[in-house]
Amino acid sequence: MKLFERRTFIKNVALGTMASVVAKSSQAEMTTPREAEGPFYPITPQKDQDADLTRVEGKSGIAKGEIIDIFGQVLDQDLNPIEDVTIDLWQANSFGKYHHAHDTSEAPIDEHFQSWAIIQSGTQGRFKFKTVIPGAYPLNSPQQRTPHIHLKVGKHGYVPLLTQMYFPNQLLNELDGMFKRKSVEEQAMMTAKRLASSNQYQYDIIIEKL
Repeated sequence: MKLFERRTFIKNVALGTMASVVAKSSQAEMTTPREAEGPFYPITPQKDQDADLTRVEGKSGIAKGEIIDIFGQVLDQDLNPIEDVTIDLWQANSFGKYHHAHDTSEAPIDEHFQSWAIIQSGTQGRFKFKTVIPGAYPLNSPQQRTPHIHLKVGKHGYVPLLTQMYFPNQLLNELDGMFKRKSVEEQAMMTAKRLASSNQYQYDIIIEKL
């Protein structure tokens, strides 16, 4: 191979390698879509904020409704797991009632439902919590919100995320105005995946580095 041809070959290889690096970096994963906070962010202090929302400390009963486990990972856009991320989550009970003074619907309060929690991601960015499938709300309204769980996700060095997690195979998903405004890809990222023949749901969260 002549000197000029060799230099041209090396230059083309270098440019090809650089292009592949640029292409790879441009293929960063889309972050979990954002969503509105909603009107019922918790304002009533409670001591029990652990990952089991189906029981309230000091009470012997269990929350009413279908009990489920939700697990997943918090990842960055390169799909690297992120530990020690704070996840603040809240939801309606199985009747569609928020434990909030401004929720004046006639749906009953479940005194054995914890209603909100603050947890952290652990090893490999993993998290898990136990809860019930939230009911649609407001009760008896022609424009009910489909069942969902609110999440605030944050860690120093990352862009804070406020989002909502939805459930698969809910008839109200097709009617919910907020869910319908999302693209098909966004809906998929915001909808938990149910494990076959179980009450377990997987929901991974992708946040952006600052």
